[in-house]
This record gives sequence, C-alpha cells and structure tokens, in this order.
Amino acid sequence: MTLAKTAPSPATMNDEALRDSARNVLTAESAALKTLAASLNETIVAAVRLLVACKGRVVVSGMGKSGHIARKIAATMASTGTPALFVHPGEASHGDLGMITPQDTVIAMSNSGETAELSDLVTYTRRFSIPLIGITGRAQSALGQAADVLLLLPPEPEVGSLGLAPTTSTTMMLALGDALAVAALECKGFTAEDFRNFHPGGKLGKNLLRVHDVMHSGDELPLVREGDTMAHVLVVMTEKRFGCAGVVDGKGSLIGIVTDGDLRRHMSDGLTQKSAATVMTAAPMTVAPRLLAAEALKTLNDTKRTQLFVVDDSKPVGILHIHDLLRAGIA
Repeated sequence: MTLAKTAPSPATMNDEALRDSARNVLTAESAALKTLAASLNETIVAAVRLLVACKGRVVVSGMGKSGHIARKIAATMASTGTPALFVHPGEASHGDLGMITPQDTVIAMSNSGETAELSDLVTYTRRFSIPLIGITGRAQSALGQAADVLLLLPPEPEVGSLGLAPTTSTTMMLALGDALAVAALECKGFTAEDFRNFHPGGKLGKNLLRVHDVMHSGDELPLVREGDTMAHVLVVMTEKRFGCAGVVDGKGSLIGIVTDGDLRRHMSDGLTQKSAATVMTAAPMTVAPRLLAAEALKTLNDTKRTQLFVVDDSKPVGILHIHDLLRAGIA
C-alpha cells in the first residue's frame, strides 16, 4: 500500500527546517527556469513574430492561477508597447468573446491544456482564424493540438511536500510571458521615451523625464547679446531671476554666460559700461534637451552649479535650474 505524502506538522518544524523549505522552493523553481530556457526553440521566435505582427491587441487568457499569471502578462505587454488585455475564459463564454477581433492574437494558458473554461475561447479562435499561442505542459492536450504556436513547458514537478499547488508551472508561465514581452519590445525598437509615455506617474516616470520636460523656455530665458552693456545685462539678470544671463552672438548661438561670480570678478568703476563679451565666461557648460533629467541633476551636483543652459544646435532653447529638478521629484 502506498501512503499519501503529508506535509510536516508546523509544530515539528524548527527555524532551520522552515528556512530550508523556503530555500528548496526557490532552488527548484530556478532550476525549472533554466530547463525552460534551454528548451526554447523556433517556436518562441514564431510566437514573438505573431505578437509583433498583430494589428489589434494581444488577448491573454487563463483560468485559476494561470488566469492570475495571464493578467500580469497582459499588463506587462501593454506597458511595453504591445497593446494587450486579459479576458476571463468563463466570462468569454457569456459575451466577452465579442472583445476579441480577427485582428487580435490570443495567448491561452493552461498547464494541463484541458481547462474546460478555455474550450469556447479556443473554438472561437479556430472559427474566425485568430492566431492562437498556447502555453501548456502537455503537447497532446486539447490546447496543445489547437494552438498555431505551442510553447511547451518542460515537465517540472510542482514544489512542496504535496506537489499539488500550481507553483513551478506558474513560475515558468510568468517568466515565459516576460520573455515574450521583452523580445517583442526589442523587436519593435521600443525606447525609454516610449516607456515613459506609458509610465508618467510614480518614481519610474520621474526618472525618465527629459530636460525639455522641466526646463524654462521662451520669454523666460535670460539672454543678452555680446555687445550689450553690463547695465542691460544686470537688468536682465534681475528680471529673469536665474542669477545669470546667457550671451549670444549675431547668429543666436550661445557663446558665453555671465554669472554672479563674473560680476564679482569684474567689480570696478565702469563695470556697467563694459560689454557682456568682456565680462562673460566663454564656452559655458550646456546640456541637450533630450538628456535625461536625472543625468542633468548629476551634472549640476558634480560641477556644483545651480543652473545650466539647454542648447540645441548651438542655439539656447531653455535654462534648467536645480530647483526645477528637485520640485519634479528627480533624485
């Protein structure tokens, strides 16, 4: 007679045994991910090509624990340039199939490949020739046989003394979903700027801000010409309140900067009658408008400056003050 495996009583497990139990889960699941990575073949390429070629949205579906993973995969794809949504397979049978169009691509997930709730959705994709990517652990299952592209999970056991709860299988599904999303992202040439457009809030969005998002421009710029008297320069510096003035030549190119320090170094009788060109610091440090704001802040901190002019093709298009970056939450 074979006895069923039973979990150890919590009362009999000491701290070391509990740590070992948790560690064994991570070890087993990481080993399963290595096996999954080694098993990838031309089918992963075919799956990514389907996602990139999709003219509509990627519809991800699964039941139970697979459904929770499917929601996360859909969210990851949507935030990385692949429009996607989750459709619950049970709700699909009661009207939500109308959310799926012939321009879409469906990813259906089931470790057994025989999840009853998925049958109507799978049938719908076959009826209307909607591309179907199946993620399952059984190639001969209903899902495995129906899929246009089958991503087969290696036969790794679920971890734990009972070996019943979806653990290893859902970890592999989650990682495989990340692999699809990132591969599609890179195939499309998705950029950090694109990523910021989908993540405007929170710390991540702030760290992806560009200089042009926070700089001052237009009439706010403290600019003077190289032949202007320092009397005029002082008026501009006072009005604009940046503690400096940019000096431009006849073509509008930035050639220098006048700061409070320059004023102190040239303090003498007749200062107000001198030209901006004789007082300015030539070839000032500048930044480009598309530079990450976080990089600009580092430059300001490293050089102990409080402001920088923003230049595009030698022309001043903005001025950036350290207070603007701090107010924007850049750190």
